[in-house]
Amino acid sequence: MKRVAVIGAGSFGRNHVRVVRESERAELAFVVDPDQMRAAEHAGGATTTDDYRDVIGKVDAAIVAAPTVLHAEIGVALLEAGIDVLVEKPIAATLKEADRLVKAAERGGRILQVGHLERFNPAVVELEKRSKLPLFFEIHRMSVFTLRSLDVDVVLDLMIHDLDIVRALTKGKLKEIRAAGISVLSPKVDIANVRLEFTDGCVANLTASRVSTEKIRKLRMFQPRQYISLDYAKQSGAVFSVGGPQGIDFEEMKIESAEPLKLQFDAFLDSVETREAPKLDGRKARQTLEIALAVVAKIEEHASVVEKTLAAGWKP
Repeated sequence: MKRVAVIGAGSFGRNHVRVVRESERAELAFVVDPDQMRAAEHAGGATTTDDYRDVIGKVDAAIVAAPTVLHAEIGVALLEAGIDVLVEKPIAATLKEADRLVKAAERGGRILQVGHLERFNPAVVELEKRSKLPLFFEIHRMSVFTLRSLDVDVVLDLMIHDLDIVRALTKGKLKEIRAAGISVLSPKVDIANVRLEFTDGCVANLTASRVSTEKIRKLRMFQPRQYISLDYAKQSGAVFSVGGPQGIDFEEMKIESAEPLKLQFDAFLDSVETREAPKLDGRKARQTLEIALAVVAKIEEHASVVEKTLAAGWKP
């Protein structure tokens, strides 16, 4: 049984704590958080501390659910100490920091998995099996505003899930990015719309918002003679194919519901035990981060154009 530490017991970190506690394959050895009352509230008997360095030499693996800006500092220290790491998405705040994590893992022969949770959604797993030649994506990810993850904008907070899925399914290389976004309730971008074009002709339109009045998680994918509709939240999907007596065949996907976070943790434990590279390793997560940061740059470029337009004579 693997001894595991969870670094960060905030709004999402506490879910990691729960999953580790419920696992029959792992022992929750430490919960690390600056707020010791919060850590103790969820630890269930595990040791609590406010310093991640206290777990070194005492655990086999760790989950880093601290703010993104701390991922590299904490992750590199743990990897260099011989601890396998599952770090929450995005892998880091910058590509330079992501490279530090990747190199630390490779240098020490450690497992580095990144928490792109949606890739373990049973509906997405089924979509991956059915994806042949995607030519068009339409994806909406909308959330009600909360105070969590405000250290990053909506692209790195929410849209990065869908950027990762599109990156994994698309055959071509990214050719062009068009993007726009605005801040509404936080200092960072809260709503974003992106159009990605790939060298094989595939186009992906993605919209993400964390100031919606409802929670929406939907994907539509078109490929030759077929259209697939997916609901992430309901873990359901439907396939419409050209053919059959009616001209269009309809099939409801057979998907066995499960909690993605538990599936992700089990996959992490598999890698820890077998020493095989995880499905979402550091290098793949770094590629997704590179796309996400390029989207952010395009949004900033668009914002500067709007700012000049407003300065040129707009009046309320």
